[in-house]
Amino acid sequence: MTRIFDRALRHLATALVIVGIAAAAPHPVHAASTSKKTVCSTCGTIRDIRAIEQEGEGTGLGAVAGGVAGALVGSQIGQGTGNTVATVAGAAGGAYAGHQIEKKVRKTKHYEVVVKMDNGSTRIVKQNEEPAFAIGDKVKVVNGKLQPR
Repeated sequence: MTRIFDRALRHLATALVIVGIAAAAPHPVHAASTSKKTVCSTCGTIRDIRAIEQEGEGTGLGAVAGGVAGALVGSQIGQGTGNTVATVAGAAGGAYAGHQIEKKVRKTKHYEVVVKMDNGSTRIVKQNEEPAFAIGDKVKVVNGKLQPR
């Protein structure tokens, strides 16, 4: 009877070892969870927003208008040769000032938004209006425009 009891005890110990190994073994993983996550090709995070000011081009209208105004002011100064010098100097100064004013009036401003895409690439989105997003915002880039994610 002791033999039977010893044999039963060994079988029980073997069964406990097998159960312990099975419990410690990693659980099988389903095929769906082992596949790589699909990376959104249009998704990213804003890393930088830069305001770019570009000086305007002068068309000559500012120089002409400034020159005329400067000549009129200069002609009011002095008499004789002094008047002529003042008129010429006023015209030249006015033309320069008018040209500079026209360039300032015609300057443009646009924004470059740097987006670090989820796939690791970087894209720069240019837009004329100030972005409605901030650095760190999650966005989508669709047809060259930013959209919330």
